[in-house]
Amino acid sequence: MTPGDEHDYGEPARPDEGRGYGGTRLRLPENDPYGGAGQGPRSSSRSLVTVVGVVVLLIAAIAFANRGGDDSASTSADGSTPANKPKTTSTAPTGTKPVESKTNNIPSGFAHDAQGAQSAASNYAVALGSADMFVTDRRHQIVDTVYAPAVAATRQSALDTAYASETFLSNIGLDKDGTAPDGQTFVSRIIPVGTKVTASAANNATVEVWYTSLFGLSGAASTNPVSESWFTTTYQLAWTDNDWKVTDFQQKDGPVPVGRDQQASTADDMTKAVEEFGGFTYAR
Repeated sequence: MTPGDEHDYGEPARPDEGRGYGGTRLRLPENDPYGGAGQGPRSSSRSLVTVVGVVVLLIAAIAFANRGGDDSASTSADGSTPANKPKTTSTAPTGTKPVESKTNNIPSGFAHDAQGAQSAASNYAVALGSADMFVTDRRHQIVDTVYAPAVAATRQSALDTAYASETFLSNIGLDKDGTAPDGQTFVSRIIPVGTKVTASAANNATVEVWYTSLFGLSGAASTNPVSESWFTTTYQLAWTDNDWKVTDFQQKDGPVPVGRDQQASTADDMTKAVEEFGGFTYAR
């Protein structure tokens, strides 16, 4: 894939993107500070920041629905889970404490087991989908930290080529040096929702991470307001130098929940939230 695949801002939106899908609506804020940017044609083509099929980066759409409910399986009188009910052990919290060590400000030192692989994949997804990937020095640190040494150099070269493209940066509203225009804040954040191990061996693991992502520019003059979308990325991990490292990945859309009828926040509220709410260290 190439930069810009995720969103072509000139195409009309899909029926399932934005307002009107499934009987739901997205209400823009009154006196829309984005100048109506959220109401114009928007696209949904493929992978805006999944550069050259190398690393999961960034994404978009608006205001995600967090639907409540009790997801735990009901139990019978003897305390067992009925055969026709799904077990929740694949996503239930285990009480395992998050790692405390960091390398280049990225969590590291994960347990050499399936839970450690899931925690590594979640934390690496957050780093690879962050705004730091648009800063050359920081991008180099991230790739060197999360990828296995055998593949890091190749990934690094491909990413540098992709991020050097002024067309790519212009399409997402950034200046040629990768910074946001004056008065705007660039937002790129991944929020893992759940993980599962699909294959595991002594020194290798395949982990799927389901996540939502915020992406865009907040500010009164933004034409690409912060929006959200959903993806699942499958990471191949190898136990290297006493830690889990990424060797490859594949990404696909969804699962995508139906959005609730909520009013979108103003640009000021979005900027304030991104600046004040920190991220998490993920562990199972």
